[in-house]
Amino acid sequence: MPLAFNFASIETKVILQLGDWVTDRIRVEVDGPIKTITLTRSDKRNALDTAMLDALEEQFVAEPDTADRLIVLRAEGPSYCAGVDMRERLEKGVQSKESPVERVFRAMEANPLPIVTAVEGPAIAGGCELALHCEFVIASQEASFGMSLAQLGMAPSWFLAKKLMELTGPVATREILLLGDPVPAQWMFDRGLIARLASADQVDMELAKIVDTLSANAPLSLKAMKALIIRQLDYRDDIHHEDVDTLLQEARQSDDSKEGVRARLEKRKANFTGT
Repeated sequence: MPLAFNFASIETKVILQLGDWVTDRIRVEVDGPIKTITLTRSDKRNALDTAMLDALEEQFVAEPDTADRLIVLRAEGPSYCAGVDMRERLEKGVQSKESPVERVFRAMEANPLPIVTAVEGPAIAGGCELALHCEFVIASQEASFGMSLAQLGMAPSWFLAKKLMELTGPVATREILLLGDPVPAQWMFDRGLIARLASADQVDMELAKIVDTLSANAPLSLKAMKALIIRQLDYRDDIHHEDVDTLLQEARQSDDSKEGVRARLEKRKANFTGT
């Protein structure tokens, strides 16, 4: 029999003790077999700074208990997630090694449990990828998705770009990456990038339907089938792409990248020079 999962009246059974430095970024609640992770940095549009990424990675790499069935990812405030914190990025620069945001997404794929998310506002750049690395995305009709990296002088890694290719193919991937403008949730739904589209007042109901169904399904089957799907998509990592990585890294570490971030923070048009 499906588990009744009422988001409006949920009685939290366990609050995980993660330390004060984490509670400013995420809230973790466990209700029976369901773990809910909520982004709580709403004053910064839930931008992914190092502290939030570390907290998320800790949660997704944690080995689930036998009784656990799924993870729900939500966000407080009007924005789902504005992507990587640009002020922090401008201060710290770009490292050549695997980024913290990429480690989080790899941990999400490697987590054996299905991850379900509700997007009720803008999901931009890393926020868009955060949603798309979940097994099920339920979006409000008022939500939007975008990869504004080209407008900032940046570029996604091979790992991040292949997620778009896996989900929608080259035509929509070109529109998302090369143009960089946000697209409405309806556009994403029409192209099969998200699982459900609902009016703002129906998002919780649609989310609960999927949560109830997943909770009633056989847990070993769910884990096996998630692993099967992820493994069959992994082949793109074996394609030769060292030269592409070099181009992407040059873009991320360019003067244009610094100019793009500054321009966005200063709310002005960027002056790109190709250097």
